[in-house]
Amino acid sequence: MEAEQTLISRRSPHLLFASGLGLVVALLAGCAIPTERKPAPWPRYVLSATQSWQLNLPGGERFDASGLLLAPNGDLLTVNDRAASVYRVQCLAGSGAADLEKLPDCFTPAQLATFAGEKIDRYDIEGIAEDTRQRIYLCEEANRWILRFDPRSRTVERLKIDWTPVQKYFNPADRNASFEGIAIGDGKLYVANERERGRIIVIDLATLKVVEDFEVRSSVVSLWGPQYSDLCWFRGDLYVLMREDRVILRVNPHSHQVLSEYDFSQMEAAPENKYRKLYWFAGVMEGLAVDENHFWLVTDNNGLGRERYPRDTRPTLFRCLRPDRK
Repeated sequence: MEAEQTLISRRSPHLLFASGLGLVVALLAGCAIPTERKPAPWPRYVLSATQSWQLNLPGGERFDASGLLLAPNGDLLTVNDRAASVYRVQCLAGSGAADLEKLPDCFTPAQLATFAGEKIDRYDIEGIAEDTRQRIYLCEEANRWILRFDPRSRTVERLKIDWTPVQKYFNPADRNASFEGIAIGDGKLYVANERERGRIIVIDLATLKVVEDFEVRSSVVSLWGPQYSDLCWFRGDLYVLMREDRVILRVNPHSHQVLSEYDFSQMEAAPENKYRKLYWFAGVMEGLAVDENHFWLVTDNNGLGRERYPRDTRPTLFRCLRPDRK
């Protein structure tokens, strides 16, 4: 997620002509998102953090955590939406902090040199996934690219995907309204198009063809359409992080049916967790990982501190016990 100064401009075009009192009313109505819900046929749960860590800034530089991956070897990996690098989270014993160690020989400038003349601006990396061959995938928002690192050849390729079947969902002008999360499961690559029209795009990894696309919505009453901020695949289910609705959805990837919903709005709003924002209705959760017993969430706080600790601009990693597991 870019700095929140751009948030309103990234909304639906219908807001662009709103002004004065009309815009205020619309925004205030949007602020009701975390509390107003419609009836839903699926189970709903409330998440709370069992543990949290502040992610130490590598080299003291700003770090906008924007994706999570729990690798099969147990490593928890994250990305920064300001550069094409992958970091391993190393929780410090007896501390509420964690270091971020950049993976060597992975998405290096030399490996990315081929694309230097093609990309727009910096790399805006928003999601991370891994396939059964331990190849690491990153989704890049500004250029709408999917990049893949092969640890055997130590090379990076840009997947040649024809997005024509889903072009109608892309904002033709806003480069910060695009690919926000990815996941891999059953030979498919799932890509979250954040907005203007939120859509989950499915690509066959064998052919690199778009095979379908779909939308899922939460039980939250919202003026906006769905906005997706990360995806995760775990044991046959697709998990969808919705930053503005403050929920995670567990989705059947075949029927596209929502199976359950997990609300983290109270956790995000807790005094010790609440981040400062230019637009106070905006959510901050941007990375999601899932295991048998936990949800892992990480913030992209745009270099802003928490209200209780305004000078501490580190992102927060949360581990939440799954309330649907006994």
